[in-house]
Amino acid sequence: MNHSERFVFIAEWYDPNASLLRRYELLFYPGDGSVEMHDVKNHRTFLKRTKYDNLHLEDLFIGNKVNVFSRQLVLIDYGDQYTARQLGSRKEKTLALIKPDAISKAGEIIEIINKAGFTITKLKMMMLSRSKLIFYLFCSELIQFITTGPIIAMEILRDDAICEWKRLLGPANSGVARTDASESIRALFGTDGIRNAAHGPDSFASAAREMELFFPSSGGCGPANTAKFTNCTCCIVKPHAVSEGKNPSHLQRHI
Repeated sequence: MNHSERFVFIAEWYDPNASLLRRYELLFYPGDGSVEMHDVKNHRTFLKRTKYDNLHLEDLFIGNKVNVFSRQLVLIDYGDQYTARQLGSRKEKTLALIKPDAISKAGEIIEIINKAGFTITKLKMMMLSRSKLIFYLFCSELIQFITTGPIIAMEILRDDAICEWKRLLGPANSGVARTDASESIRALFGTDGIRNAAHGPDSFASAAREMELFFPSSGGCGPANTAKFTNCTCCIVKPHAVSEGKNPSHLQRHI
């Protein structure tokens, strides 16, 4: 194996002492499993090339969180063209939001997501506050709407996840979606340009920033979920049901 080959990613780390997101170049050398880090803002070496056994090539994809010497880094972009060419078809993570107008259709939307080859790695139903969303630069109309009721946030994974999720969503305006992408989520479940059933980030950086709101890398739990744990029970879908293709919308009919 070529010991000089390296892959470069732009990574962010939340510094709890300064309450800041710090950005680094993370270099990984697959030949000997060593890593190196450069501070992007200050243009200096943060970590000299050091062998590190707990990071592997399969961990390196956009949106993933990796631990390097106890720092949890979020990979937000490729650091050079070589890395993008070599690893660009590898798995990515992105954020999928089901908006208040489509909560009643959540089972059908999740089934569409599963059938499109995504893996749902995290999921939470929650109510959002306006102050949280303003910090994450959502537009005012969207903020006003998605704070009117519960939403479902998901971290979803597959090859080329950001583009594929945007394709599955369809055009932002649901009327246009019904004409141009009649099988898309917004065509099937949306009403207009804001009440359009679901949301997804349009870039690596946006995906990393928005996932940080709902599933923070700093160790926090993000917005509180809507579960009250009163008059409730636990429902477990057993492995044989999953292997037989019993998707959420099928199970909903029997609950």
